[in-house]
Amino acid sequence: MSSKTLKEADRVMTICNACRYCEGFCAVFPAMELRRTFSEPDLKYLANLCHNCRGCYYACQYAPPHEFRLNIPRALAELRQETYRESSWPQAMKGFFQNNGLLVSLITALSITVVLLLTLLFQGHDVLFSIHRGEGAFYRVIPYAAMVVPFTVLAVVVIVGLGKGFVNLWRATGGTTEDLMSGSAHRQAIADVLKLKYLDGGGYGCNYPDERFSMIRRYFHHTVFYGFMLCLASTTVAFFYDHLLHRPAPYPFWSWPVVLGFLGGLALLVGTGGLLYLKQQMDREPATPETLGMDVAFTVLLFLTSLSGLLLLCLRSTALMGTLLAIHLGFVLGLFITMPYGKFVHGVYRYAALLKNAVEQVREKI
Repeated sequence: MSSKTLKEADRVMTICNACRYCEGFCAVFPAMELRRTFSEPDLKYLANLCHNCRGCYYACQYAPPHEFRLNIPRALAELRQETYRESSWPQAMKGFFQNNGLLVSLITALSITVVLLLTLLFQGHDVLFSIHRGEGAFYRVIPYAAMVVPFTVLAVVVIVGLGKGFVNLWRATGGTTEDLMSGSAHRQAIADVLKLKYLDGGGYGCNYPDERFSMIRRYFHHTVFYGFMLCLASTTVAFFYDHLLHRPAPYPFWSWPVVLGFLGGLALLVGTGGLLYLKQQMDREPATPETLGMDVAFTVLLFLTSLSGLLLLCLRSTALMGTLLAIHLGFVLGLFITMPYGKFVHGVYRYAALLKNAVEQVREKI
């Protein structure tokens, strides 16, 4: 890990610990106040606990142009980015976080091209561009095995990769096995995630995209999170319909898989579109340029995956269904491949930091 990044994080935290003007802003400052000095695990923990609400930057009397030039959001974001590389599994993939936006774009484009070409090659022009209706229509374009087996294997790889990354970060931040097994800490961390507690600025909201307080970023994050969970629920219900009830897709609009997927897709479109707009409008000074491409690429990929899924739903009874199915699966394939090596990991690693924070809070009450 870069000594320069660590030294800057240590410098800003040391000054902040002496000042403590921002102690009520978020979880970082109460956690910081439990320490007199900052070890490398401490700094990695604080960096991932930061939700980038930016309140500390705009409130700080030592922010630029002051000679101390404190820029906590940028310092912690740079360190957070390095923890992503350091914690990734396998380590051979850590370079994926460099130029991540370009790589995600190339992999997604390649995934769409491969799915389209393979479908055209093995199924033929007549199948791809014909009208297919009724149960099993999707499988007449892309066979069951070709659709299920690759995504099942990828899902396992993604879960293992994210799980190993979580464990690597947990150890890197000084977490213990005993703390990891704490049920009360997990309950508190899950509650903090579900409420996005540390994006509310103590009730006033984030200073995002500029110095004004606003809840809009929190609302868009909520929309993305719960939209993603609705889509996951839709896929899970569809799995049971297909494999237990022997009812293959596509399903009627008022069926559970379609309703859940439709609502989830709309929520993702609104949330990701809103976040992209805020990203365009945001103040660049508290941001780190290295992460901008990664953030935008992941958000755009989620947006296009949702959009292609909704278009497939609306046009599934037309001759466009085959092409839209291949394109949608290409976006999903790109999302799966890049998930453990892009912006998605921030949710997993932030949960690890929130869990450690919950453990510390419990100990302070004893």
